[in-house]
Amino acid sequence: MVQVMDRPPELTPGELSARSGVAVSALHFYEREGLITSRRTSGNQRRYPRETLRRVAFIRMSQRLGIPLARIREALATLPSDRVPTSKDWARLSAGWRADLDQRIGHLERLRDNLAGCIGCGCLSLKVCALANPGDVLAAEGPGAARL
Repeated sequence: MVQVMDRPPELTPGELSARSGVAVSALHFYEREGLITSRRTSGNQRRYPRETLRRVAFIRMSQRLGIPLARIREALATLPSDRVPTSKDWARLSAGWRADLDQRIGHLERLRDNLAGCIGCGCLSLKVCALANPGDVLAAEGPGAARL
């Protein structure tokens, strides 16, 4: 007979850190930013629900994709608060990044395809550079650095 170990319904910051690979200080930061929540014990110690593991994984993956914390917070706010999110909830949430990722991929592909030409050229001209200022559209904003 296989014995199933009961897992505690909550994790300490150290346990969440070990399971997620995220430093405890980062977990505290995520909490201050409203990305995750905890409850306090009678001894004022944090306890995180087990489903926080999936939230932390989503946050880390989103950060690696370059998505700002404000957008991550907005996305997480769409998850149900009255139940544990399901795989369908997470799939819907992740699908929201698709257009943004497609745009980033397109930009990176253009950069990759034109990188050798830019390095070989060495012009560093914002007037003619096809990557930084295609068609010299920044000229309409007047003289000087328009993107600083």
